[in-house]
Order: sequence, then structure tokens, then C-alpha cells
Amino acid sequence: MKIHNFSAGPGILPAQVLQEAAQGVLNYDNTGLSLIEMSHRGPEFVDVMEQAVALVRELLNLSDEYEVVFLQGGTSLQFYMAPLNLLSSTGYAAYLDTGTWAANAIHEAKRVGRVEVLGSSKDKNYSYLPDFSVPSDADYLHYTSNNTIFGTQFQSIPESPVPLVCDMSSDMFSKPIDASRFSLIYAGAQKNMGPAGTTLVIVKKDLLGKTGRNLPTMLDYQVHIDKESMFNTPPVFPIFVSMLTLKWLKNNGGLPWIGELNRQKSTCFYQALDSNPLFKGTVEKSVRSSMNATFLLNDIRLEPAFEAMLNERGFSGLKGHRSVGGYRASMYNALPLESVQELVQTMHDFAQKHA
Repeated sequence: MKIHNFSAGPGILPAQVLQEAAQGVLNYDNTGLSLIEMSHRGPEFVDVMEQAVALVRELLNLSDEYEVVFLQGGTSLQFYMAPLNLLSSTGYAAYLDTGTWAANAIHEAKRVGRVEVLGSSKDKNYSYLPDFSVPSDADYLHYTSNNTIFGTQFQSIPESPVPLVCDMSSDMFSKPIDASRFSLIYAGAQKNMGPAGTTLVIVKKDLLGKTGRNLPTMLDYQVHIDKESMFNTPPVFPIFVSMLTLKWLKNNGGLPWIGELNRQKSTCFYQALDSNPLFKGTVEKSVRSSMNATFLLNDIRLEPAFEAMLNERGFSGLKGHRSVGGYRASMYNALPLESVQELVQTMHDFAQKHA
């Protein structure tokens, strides 16, 4: 039976990438060795790292103003590391509170220095995006582009008179973006890029070294830039799989191609959701996420029957986060349109049977 993987993360990866990754673990490039048992400073992995960085640059059309590094620690480390590198000891940072991960970023930034929250949607369980105005004297504005748990997404890049910092963990590489609008982008790999274990950081060179802080070596972006992501042993396997995924993305048509495919998937799902009498969405329609669609049954007594049908038809990862309840369809890059169509059909069949 085909499994339709809607997991919110670690998320689905392309079948081709998994096959290539498995071969690389068994016998990399006919060397007789696994990539994960070679020296990270050997020519084989250095080539992998260089390819990964080059693909990031190509897909995002990055200028030489930007550095690209692959780090450990996940996105949660970046909640602290970003302000440590960017927030001056005498200034302040502006943040938007639009979900659990945005709130966590705010919490960690406050350990570093002064933080001003410009807007929050916590009052309605993060079901909308708040209005805000950006002050011109902040060190930077931080926002989370896609809110994985609650299912909201910024539909455009916010206008900002100060450097723009973005956590793109759950919609990185999902559509074309103007990367030149940002001063710092960070994203955990485990949604659209690879397995958990590495975090992509893209930073504008002229932003660094201005905080007046004596940074811990391991938490200094410049150290990792100078050492080309190899200050310490990098997460070899996650970077390898990320490189393969980025190559898959490029070979299929890049961000314009995947952006159109993701638009088709989300349109297919939301049109069906809005016409189904048994289900309802959890967020304002104007800010619905193309990556994480959150929805509920109108009658929670039907949940056991619906979940039985989902299991019977091979669906995985649809249970909603406890903060929202109900269901969450995560439609990351590697999820086929056919899986969304099968989910839509299953919801239709369920309504036919129980309406």
C-alpha cells in the first residue's frame, strides 16, 4: 500500500534522493567506503559541501554580499545565535509573535538584549497575522515566514527600514523569493531540504561584527564562515542529503517549478476543505499556509471514524499539533500532488458517508 506522508517534520523527501543517499551511505562514488565514515576534510565531502553551498546560491540568486553556512543545533539554536551576532549591546531588536517558534525566538532573544514585540496574534491562538509598524531605529526585524503548528504564512515579504531577519524553516525553497530583501535567513533542514541535523544560515557580510560583544567561538557566525562550515566536524549526512535535494530541485526547474506545484497542491486542498460540510479550517483564509494546512472536524465525535479511514487508506502524519488539535496536512516540496488529491477524495468520501 502506498503511504501518503503528510508529516510536519521531519518531512517527506524525494524518493530519488533517498535512493541516492542510501547508496552514498553504503558505497560513496565507488570508493568502497560510506560517506559517513570518511574524513569531512577529505576531497569527497569537501566536494559535497561546495556543491551544497553553490546550489543554495544558484537557487536563490545570491550575490557576493552573502555568506552561506551549514551549522548544527537546529533552528532553536538560531533563536539565540542570531541576536547574539546581530543585536548590539546598546540597541534593540523588533520581533513579530505569530506562533510557537516565533515566541521561542523572542524568549531567547530577550536573554541577549532588549526586544520589542511589534505585534502578536496569540490572543486568538495565532489564527491570524497581526498588523505592525517597523521602527527605523531597531537593529533588525525578525519574523517567522511560515508558522508550522498553526498554519499561517506571510503572503509577502514585510517592508522594513531595518535589516530583515527570517526563520524560513518550514517554507524554505518552496517558492521564488527575493533573497536580496533579507539580511539573515535561517532554516532547519528537516522540512524541505533534508533530514534533521543541519541548519542553513544565509547572512549578509556587512551585518556582522558590530554588536560590541565578545562572542563564544562556537556561536560566532564569522568563525563558521571563515572555516567554510567546518570549524568542527559538520553533520555530514544531513548536508549530503540536503545537497541531493537541492540538486533534485534544480534539475526539475528550481523555485519557479516547485512554487507552481505547491500552489496547485494548496489550492486543491483548500478548495476541497471549504466545500466540505464536515470540516473547517482554523486560520483566516487570507493567511493560510501553502505548507501546513490546519483543519478540524465540526463534530469531534467523528474523529475515530475519520482516523480509521485515514489509516485504512495509507495516510501518515496528519494528526494536528496539540496546540490546535484536529489535523494538519503538511504539503512540503516532495509531497506529490497525487497525495493531496487522495486526501481530498478521502475527505469527500467521509462526508458522503457521515453527512
